[in-house]
Amino acid sequence: MPPVPHPSPPSPPRPLRPARLDLLPLHPDHAAELAPVLADPALHTYIGGEPLDAPALRERYARWAAGSPDPEVVWANWAVRLREAGALVGTVQVTAGPGPVAEVAWVTGTAWQGRGIATEAAKALVAEVLRQGVPAVVAHVHPEHAASVAVASAAGLRPTTRWQDGERRWERTQEPAGA
Repeated sequence: MPPVPHPSPPSPPRPLRPARLDLLPLHPDHAAELAPVLADPALHTYIGGEPLDAPALRERYARWAAGSPDPEVVWANWAVRLREAGALVGTVQVTAGPGPVAEVAWVTGTAWQGRGIATEAAKALVAEVLRQGVPAVVAHVHPEHAASVAVASAAGLRPTTRWQDGERRWERTQEPAGA
């Protein structure tokens, strides 16, 4: 993921390996395993939409893997694998641009929640974005989704006074090197 989006297609995101997880560049083949993980309708209460079956999820992941149709925007998506279980348990994503801002998001299957997986994945994701030199990382979190509020806070994001579609904007900024 480049620090500032550019017209040439970005290279795929690199795998990340926080303590217990493997963040794997998302591939359409992950849909078969992730469809049942993301199938709980309650999971979509705050993230919107509804569960997709494996073929529809595969189609979505193929679009995401192809990249944003906007040359000023970069999409980077990862499947989250819990190493000890050898299972995919969710996804994380970054949308970068236009400009020097990256928005992050995370989702962990209902059966895997409450184990710190989303926190570990989000921390790794934010660290990767900052490592790439993007000065501002944001997430939009529903104020009633206590688990995601906790994840955003643990990842170093802080609530702002800005709102979008009923969700509070959380943000972390980094001073440019040499500032």
